[in-house]
Amino acid sequence: MRQVSITGVGSTRFGRFPDQSIIDLAVTAANQAILESGIPRDQIGALYLGNFVSGPLTGQEVLAGLVADALGLANIPCTKVEGACASGGIAFRHACLSVSSGVCDTALAVGVEKMTHARTPETTAALNCAMDNRSDGPSGLTFPGLFGIAWRLHEARYGTRREHVSAVVRKNKRNGLRNPLAQMGADLTDEDIADSVLIADPLRLFDCCPTSDGAAAAVVTLRGQARDNPLAIDVLASAQTRGSARIAGHPDLCTFEATVEAARRAYEMAGLCATDIDFAELHDCFSVAEILDTEDLGIVPRGKGHEWALEGRTAVDGSIPVNPSGGLLAKGHPVGATGLGQIYESVMQLRGIHPNQVKDAAIGLTHNLGGTGVACSVTILGRPDA
Repeated sequence: MRQVSITGVGSTRFGRFPDQSIIDLAVTAANQAILESGIPRDQIGALYLGNFVSGPLTGQEVLAGLVADALGLANIPCTKVEGACASGGIAFRHACLSVSSGVCDTALAVGVEKMTHARTPETTAALNCAMDNRSDGPSGLTFPGLFGIAWRLHEARYGTRREHVSAVVRKNKRNGLRNPLAQMGADLTDEDIADSVLIADPLRLFDCCPTSDGAAAAVVTLRGQARDNPLAIDVLASAQTRGSARIAGHPDLCTFEATVEAARRAYEMAGLCATDIDFAELHDCFSVAEILDTEDLGIVPRGKGHEWALEGRTAVDGSIPVNPSGGLLAKGHPVGATGLGQIYESVMQLRGIHPNQVKDAAIGLTHNLGGTGVACSVTILGRPDA
């Protein structure tokens, strides 16, 4: 397999865009990525577009072809990729595979979602399509409920309390204040968080990522052809795995097998281990998810995620900075765009130009988890000189 690099990235701000269509958002991010890459459009050999709920929420499918048409791309393969909340990360992996396998020398990955125009019941119903509605649907359990249960189990086993989880919220919201692409940055106190509206006990409003509109994109190129581009960042690994689509299929809700296995495969591909990672952009759809994710990825010891958060060891200046962008909690979660949004933030870090820069960042990891853990992608990126 051939080695690949990212030569261009683009992203909209995540938030509300009532006057822009889902295609407008995707084209904005993709144009940024293409222009930054310096690669002519007629040399792009494939497009992969991550999206989850455009059908039920916007009434529009065939997005990949529509976006390619609006971008003026050639008559190339254009594929929409769906893996619930992991759609963007999977689309990026497919772009990498197209180039590394020799199908083409350059591919474009785009992730996009438009959600804020819909009413809450419509959005909830659409997002619940990420569950196995034959088995879990009749229970009435939504994703906040699932992660509320996970918190209680982690609490019973490891002693995770409100102040531990609030430390994640405070960190990510504070990080978001430094990121112009984040919509929900804030300087919160523990009291602010504890007094916010109860969503699914023990999760409160500030524990939950906001629904959002947004798009992000990346151009992936054969590494040898990227060497003349000073902005190029190497893709060291991109792994995808499957976990259970059913809540009852997880023997332990304190861990997601898909994340553990995707991380293992990514480290093996890259020839690295968890201690080599300088920062991580991971899937904090809910505050407690960051604690679970850090443990599953191996960047924090098992059962210590809550303690490391409270001790500040996952802050930008800590032992392993986690979500310096603000993560989903501060940026929001335009579902299909999130995985590529993480790629965008990580590329900025590795170029040394992120507004919330991690010192000496050379190797970064992204983690994108979908549904009840049914789909996961883990990507490792590195500076060419790392």
